[in-house]
Amino acid sequence: MPQLPPLTRRCTTVFASLLIPLGLTAMQAQADARWSSTNLQYHYGTEYELGDEERSLITLEHASGWKYGDNFFFVDITNPDRTGELTQTGFYGEISPRLSFGKMTGKDLSAGIIQDVLITTTAEIGEGFHTYLYGLAVDLKLPKFNFFQINWYARNEVSFGTDTGQQITLAWGMPFAIGKAKFSFEGFFDYAWDVGPSEDNIITQPRLLLDVGSLMDSPGVFQAGIEYQIWRNKFGIDGVDENFPELMVKWIF
Repeated sequence: MPQLPPLTRRCTTVFASLLIPLGLTAMQAQADARWSSTNLQYHYGTEYELGDEERSLITLEHASGWKYGDNFFFVDITNPDRTGELTQTGFYGEISPRLSFGKMTGKDLSAGIIQDVLITTTAEIGEGFHTYLYGLAVDLKLPKFNFFQINWYARNEVSFGTDTGQQITLAWGMPFAIGKAKFSFEGFFDYAWDVGPSEDNIITQPRLLLDVGSLMDSPGVFQAGIEYQIWRNKFGIDGVDENFPELMVKWIF
């Protein structure tokens, strides 16, 4: 049989590593699914660091809720349409299942703006590395927000032999309307520290998206707008910073 090229073999391994836990999680949650949302995104930016400045990105993203918690995952394909001089076509993914103490115990744990308390986990999987995160989360009930999460993790970068550090991750989504036009302000914020010898680093990607279909009486299918990427000490490397807008479109299905 012909041998696959090294990049293809690595990409296949990455996808297998992602799909196995995703499949197990999906089977466990399928019978008690409460809600589900899947979308496909396209990103384009021109001011990346550590590689080609110009890159495109396709992202498959999914979130769902079930009887005892929720699941979130995404898979990024960098430069799917071409090969850069420094940045090849590559794959990266994360899966983040969470378990709700309130749902598991059948008790209402809400108090003030706190809506629920959860066990939170994440696996980050790329070509040649993987990281495990585990900890606790609180979901907040804030005016106008569909959701607002605060996740605290122990961060274990098992592939790099770094110290087990800590990470705070915020995630949010807030819809709003101006006249007939519907918008969404969403994104995340990560702050990782004490992952020695790496430097503490921050990455955030807030998005402002217009629901294009809302202008034609067909909302909830196609969005377009800007995602702004801010990354301080990228990959824990001192002084490597990103700060730029990206074009983004999202197809929801």
